[in-house]
Amino acid sequence: MARRMNYSARYKYTPEQVYQAFANRDYWEARIEEMRKYSENHVEAFESTDSGIDVVLHHIIPRSELPDIAQTVMKKDMIITRKEKYSPFGEQVTATYEASIPAGPGSLSGTMELFGTDTGCTFRTTSEAKVYLPFIGGKLEQLMLVNLVDLFRAEAEITEAWLNEQ
Repeated sequence: MARRMNYSARYKYTPEQVYQAFANRDYWEARIEEMRKYSENHVEAFESTDSGIDVVLHHIIPRSELPDIAQTVMKKDMIITRKEKYSPFGEQVTATYEASIPAGPGSLSGTMELFGTDTGCTFRTTSEAKVYLPFIGGKLEQLMLVNLVDLFRAEAEITEAWLNEQ
């Protein structure tokens, strides 16, 4: 059974300003640089065109830093490939993401929306985690989603700081 979670980051900036950050490779490099404090990360691919934005990120988490329950499944360092695809800028921007782990026993994917509010904008992410292992699948799904909240919160703080510097 899959588990779902929503996370919303609220910004004092307009949707256009946030989208312009997403459309800038320097933003992604700064975000990855900040995330390197926690694990090895890099931008694998980036493209911003009139058709939207495509980003591929690699996150490498040493096996020794995984929770015990995850170490029972993962016998090597966890390499996560995260692909994000954003629609062109408009009244409401939509996006999708998927995260894959080679030989991983499940999947992680979601949708994202960027929309204006009275005080700026909101970037809402809806995630779904599925783990195909009996007995521990639900625990791993919940663990994945809890860690995602921490990741999304950190990324929102980085985004806010990057926009403040522009």
